[in-house]
Order: sequence, then structure tokens, then C-alpha cells
Amino acid sequence: MQIPANSIEEYLSNVPDERKDAFKKLYKTVSENLPEGFQEGLNYGMIGWSVPLETYPDGYHCTSNTPLPFINLASQKNFIALYHMGIYAKPELLNWFVTDFPKHSKKKLDMGKSCIRFKKPEDIPFELIAELAKKMSPEDWISLYEKLYKKKK
Repeated sequence: MQIPANSIEEYLSNVPDERKDAFKKLYKTVSENLPEGFQEGLNYGMIGWSVPLETYPDGYHCTSNTPLPFINLASQKNFIALYHMGIYAKPELLNWFVTDFPKHSKKKLDMGKSCIRFKKPEDIPFELIAELAKKMSPEDWISLYEKLYKKKK
């Protein structure tokens, strides 16, 4: 279920009522805790933060001439999703998150490679998400991205 929107404000207003407050709080948590330098916008039908082309002109290798994605938030059919590329790319960050999650939530962690799913809005560990958002700067992400994913010329 993709939310049709032309702006972040429109996306936030179209989130289903039963999860709107939690989704807005999650959006605010990420926004207020990310290091400076990430660009906010709508990416791939979701709210996202990326490294702008002005900072990293090479952009994303999968979609040329687009900013390098980092974090996305989506209201899906059955859950709220937080996509964090740093967790996908950096095992130490993933291990930290998996280890700390039980300290912040009584629920079992529901996670894919880069996707953290929250089926119930009241189960979102906002404090942990704030810590996660602080852990990687745009420069850190670019360095890791180039090391792991950029095609060698």
C-alpha cells in the first residue's frame, strides 16, 4: 500500500488515523536526530533522507542521477517500516541495534535486511530509533557505500 503524496506534509496527512500520531512522532524522531547534511524528501513513494547530489555527485548506482538514499519511512498495509541502509551495510551497526532492541521493547524484533517493521504503533522504540539516527553522518555513509557498493572503474 503506497500512500500517494506530492509532499511530506501530504504524506503525513494521508497516513491512516490509527497510526498517524506514531508515524509523525517517528518522522520527527528521525528528523531531529540525523546528523546535518542529509536531504529530506519523498523517495520511492516514501519519506526519505538521502545524501544530496551537491554533496555526492555520483549519486545512487541503482538509479543514476539520484541522491544516495539512507533512511526511508513508509506506512505499509500492515505495518510502519523504517528502512536504514546503514544497518544493511554495516554489521557492527546491525549487531548494536539487535542487541539493544530488547532493552527498549518487549516485542520480538521484526526485521529484514534494511527494514524494521512495527505492526503496532505503540511498539515503536523511539529512544532507540533516535540513537540509531545519530550513528552515521553523510560522510560515514558515503565512505561505507563506496567501499561496499560502488563499482570499481
